[in-house]
Amino acid sequence: MKALIVYDSFFGNTEKIALAIGKAFGNAKEVTICKAVDVKPNMLDGLDYLIVGSPTRAFSPSPATKSFLKSIPSKQLVGVKVTAFDTRIAMTDKVPGFLRFMAKLFGYADKPILDGLKKKGGQETVPSEGFFVLNSEGPLEKGELERAVVWVKQIKKA
Repeated sequence: MKALIVYDSFFGNTEKIALAIGKAFGNAKEVTICKAVDVKPNMLDGLDYLIVGSPTRAFSPSPATKSFLKSIPSKQLVGVKVTAFDTRIAMTDKVPGFLRFMAKLFGYADKPILDGLKKKGGQETVPSEGFFVLNSEGPLEKGELERAVVWVKQIKKA
């Protein structure tokens, strides 16, 4: 099993989730964790799994994540199991109503990432996931790293 976890991170929160995902996947020789700007084209060869994560910025993936997705050749991911994740602020009653409305309208980074991976031929393993931060700079909410490990178990079963 060969897995690649690609991420972008502004304040280290998305990176922490990516590292937890990579560790939960298992054998370090088979799992590569890489920032989106550092992915080389040959890293996509022979993959069984590709998981891509980004912080949600302006209801969208980061520019580096978008650039990575655009760089993947058409049909490159045929036969590769894919999914995506993001980090985001929970839309609770403490968040201004306008932001809650905008989040409902435009969503988060996870779904556009997953859609981009599927357009390149990837096969969705499990639905994309959002992991919560306490504010725009973090830290991660309590229990999110553990939730990432549980999510990986679902990915590996799919």
